[in-house]
Amino acid sequence: MSAVEVSEVSDRSEGGRRGGGRRRGGVLGTRPWTAAVFLLPALLLLGALVVYPIVFSVYRSLFDASGNGFVGLGNYGALFSDEGIRTALRNNVVWVVVAPTVSTVLGLIFAVLTERIRWGTAFKLIVFMPMAISMLAAGIIFRLVYDQDPERGVANAVWVGIHDTFSDPAPFPGAKPRPHSGLAPSGGGAFTTRSVVRAGSPVKLPLVAVQPGDVRGARAAVAATPRPGRVTGTVWLDFTRGGGGRPGVIDGNEKALAGLTVEAVRGGRVVASATTAADGSYVLPAAADGARLRLPAADFAEAYRGVDWLGPALVTPAIIGSYVWMWAGFAMVLIAAGLASVPRELLEAARVDGAGEWQVFRRITVPLLAPVLVVVLVTLMINVLKIFDLVYIIAPGSSIRSANVLALQLFQSSFGTDVDEGLGSAIAVFLLLLVLPVMYVNLRRIRKERRR
Repeated sequence: MSAVEVSEVSDRSEGGRRGGGRRRGGVLGTRPWTAAVFLLPALLLLGALVVYPIVFSVYRSLFDASGNGFVGLGNYGALFSDEGIRTALRNNVVWVVVAPTVSTVLGLIFAVLTERIRWGTAFKLIVFMPMAISMLAAGIIFRLVYDQDPERGVANAVWVGIHDTFSDPAPFPGAKPRPHSGLAPSGGGAFTTRSVVRAGSPVKLPLVAVQPGDVRGARAAVAATPRPGRVTGTVWLDFTRGGGGRPGVIDGNEKALAGLTVEAVRGGRVVASATTAADGSYVLPAAADGARLRLPAADFAEAYRGVDWLGPALVTPAIIGSYVWMWAGFAMVLIAAGLASVPRELLEAARVDGAGEWQVFRRITVPLLAPVLVVVLVTLMINVLKIFDLVYIIAPGSSIRSANVLALQLFQSSFGTDVDEGLGSAIAVFLLLLVLPVMYVNLRRIRKERRR
């Protein structure tokens, strides 16, 4: 090829490159408009659903309840001066600290312990299953779980069962002496005879208000026989079904009260005691002569009804327990996914070097899972700041103030009986400010992972 031909080919090639460059420049010139067309619907939705509500909430928070009077930062001052809102703030701090931490720790434990067992997948499925339940359904479930009545509330049924295993219940809860029977209240639920008793003279102790189920199958009461040098008597249910019985007299079909403790008290000190037999009779030694007889409060104490889980003192921990029940499975699944990516050779090398399982877990597994644990904690913190459903459904009316949180206070201030949209908007803005630092930490973490 001659020099002239080479020059022509070179010119055509250079021209082609310049022409191609112009064509690419033309395409690049249209890309911003194309991107704008595709992004416009999303930007409109973002503006309508996010930006506008935020801007309007900030604006509305500067006005009073009517929306006409400008109060500046007055609504924000009310956040820290109103007792109900201060309670909500304290509860939110408890929620943010306790709920994500407990859920993450349980998720970590479940993920590690179920890694090597055959039925680990089934266990994870069961633990994760509450995530399929809505907050409304979970709230209704735990409202029943925490019911005060042990016949309905599972928590109190278990608690009462444990309590009654180690503590004998009262034989006749709620029973009391028949009026004019010679027994008088002596404090604390006990009853004591008004006069001293003497050996050889039987002492009748008639009771009423005994529950029918407590005497089902009981034997008929028998009048005690006098014994020289002994104090005897009978404790019975002084009630005849259908009427016709005589007060203070053991009629033929009246029931004996077995298992009651009868104490002889002198000078405030118990000198003798006995337990009523199946026929209601009791026998006290000679030391009881000249003393007063007392039926202690333990004979009549009401049946143990368990713990008031939804009372003002325990309502917040109880609701946090229901939240952990729901979200521990979420934490477990994420942590298990991170655990699957941990290099097994590192764990095996540590075990070969003599490290125990606890050392492997603390010094290798947890540090390698730190990014996943941060993701779980941050996600749950953001979720907890918005908690509303569980508190609103589980907490009864008598404890709603003690269980109050900011999201619930926002709802009550904006749509409750005392509507104050200015205060409600201030709470919404304050919640946004609380979420922003957590979101910032999360974004920084995502950027660092991308750089890696």
